Amino acid sequence: MTDDKAAPEVRTGQAPGKLARNEFHLKFQASFSDPRFEPLRQDIARLEEVAWQNYQDSRKAPVTQKAGPGCADPDYDLSVEWKAARDRLVAAEATQKDPATPARVLLVCGSSRNDGTCPGEMSKTYRMVEWARTALATCGVQADVLDLSLVTSTYAHHIHPCKGCASTAMPLCHWPCSCYPNHSLNQVNDWMNEIYERWVAAHGVLIVAPTYWYQSPSPLKLMIDRLVCADGGNPDPSSTHGKKAAEAKALELAGWDYPKHLAGRAYGVVVHGDVAGIESQRRNLSDWLDWMGLVKASPQGAFDRYVGYYESYADSHRGLDEDAALQEEVRNAARAVAQAVQDLRAGRAPQPDRHLRRPRPK
Repeated sequence: MTDDKAAPEVRTGQAPGKLARNEFHLKFQASFSDPRFEPLRQDIARLEEVAWQNYQDSRKAPVTQKAGPGCADPDYDLSVEWKAARDRLVAAEATQKDPATPARVLLVCGSSRNDGTCPGEMSKTYRMVEWARTALATCGVQADVLDLSLVTSTYAHHIHPCKGCASTAMPLCHWPCSCYPNHSLNQVNDWMNEIYERWVAAHGVLIVAPTYWYQSPSPLKLMIDRLVCADGGNPDPSSTHGKKAAEAKALELAGWDYPKHLAGRAYGVVVHGDVAGIESQRRNLSDWLDWMGLVKASPQGAFDRYVGYYESYADSHRGLDEDAALQEEVRNAARAVAQAVQDLRAGRAPQPDRHLRRPRPK
């Protein structure tokens, strides 16, 4: 930043005030509307009073420890939950880089549907993931299946939305994300710390996704948004003293290197749909993974196909049963990712641009 350029102003004024006591009461009690809770009303009221005080005091991270040596501010009070997540990522990265460990591919099932919730039927996407998993096994590659539909069928299992810290300044977006848990707002049981670890541990990723209204399903898009911290995120929250916007802006303007925490992993994409939108979603996913520095496996590693084009939803699984070519294309995508992983790990597929500095790193 040049001397004649003023520090940027932190613009405020959008956020509403805190809830009134009665509004808070109604929201808190909504979790206990089942009549079975009736004998416990006095206990619930005592819990509500504690939750109200924590909300009033904005106790986002009530348990902390000193950041310690190696951090910008060793005396900063760091969330123990964030620190534990960060330590797991460091360990996963070390395992991923160890050439003696088995090759691993993260298989992402991007559908919201499974037979354990309202739809009452498994997704076609999950069936494709299973074909990919068996193909990876024949290639000697370990598969880690990440079924994002669990957010719709598992108790208190969330991928909370991205809060957009990167748009204030990239150093405000911490790696891993420090926005959650926020105990004062009951924004807890966030799945992303586990998901970050599984991405870091993988040598390759294959995303299999249906198309919902021309776009990615909600759980997949939530994960994508929360992975913004993997592309330029700040691994040291003490450098911004948590969420101090002005400090983050100053850090970015002083020169930020936008570290790509997942770069160098192989990827594949399989997108399917029934009427429209598959090409745009496949391009969007590929562009996103390219931008993060992942390496496309091969032309067969990323494709889109229709299943039961303009046919009945009710009979779509049968349409998938009958499409033997698509089944083999899914297996080939998995095989392409497996081969790319093996080539990258052996140094047979160097990234020609990996040492080039981006003139526009953002």
